[in-house]
Amino acid sequence: MIRLAAAVTSVVPTEATQQALGYPSLFLLVLIGALVPVVPTGALVSSAAVVAVHQTAPFSLALVFVTASLAAFLGDAALYWLGRRGLRSRNGSRWLEAIRSRAPRDRLEQAQGKLAEHGVAVLVLSRLVPAGRIPVMLACLLAEWPLRRFSRGNLPACLAWALTYQLIGILGGSLFPEPWEGVLAAILLTVAVGAAPGLWRRARRAESPAERPN
Repeated sequence: MIRLAAAVTSVVPTEATQQALGYPSLFLLVLIGALVPVVPTGALVSSAAVVAVHQTAPFSLALVFVTASLAAFLGDAALYWLGRRGLRSRNGSRWLEAIRSRAPRDRLEQAQGKLAEHGVAVLVLSRLVPAGRIPVMLACLLAEWPLRRFSRGNLPACLAWALTYQLIGILGGSLFPEPWEGVLAAILLTVAVGAAPGLWRRARRAESPAERPN
């Protein structure tokens, strides 16, 4: 029995090993998610926060926050820089086309109007609104914002984004005794938050014909 317990303990990664592997993995995945907007980065940050809640090492949550916000900021800056290169190029670039393809015309026009009216403040909200980051980034590109100006507005946006999803993870980790339960709850909550605006817009579009007079 003692040998079995020792064998199980040797298979389960220690907390130090989890941290050594977890933070670089979180940084890389969030960075990739910022460049290729298909990775659910919000769910990753929430899940990492759940694991940090159940760890005994000090500053675990702070490290999750710093890692996620830094990776998001660098990924956004790299994507914006690639987009600016595409605007200056005669044939554009695949990165610019990727940004355009993920910014529907109506969302882009809305982002351009808000950007012209509120300026940098729109960047902060764009990362907190599901599917709001890319239209606002494209609006900044079309407005020919330099990278420095975009980065000044994007820094508080990334900090607010990382903090929001970390709070979701802290809530999930605090409500459930097992980390996997908190991770599952955090993922479901982030998926619900991300899907809610789209469902709301579809419901509004479905109701609009019925509201029109005959």
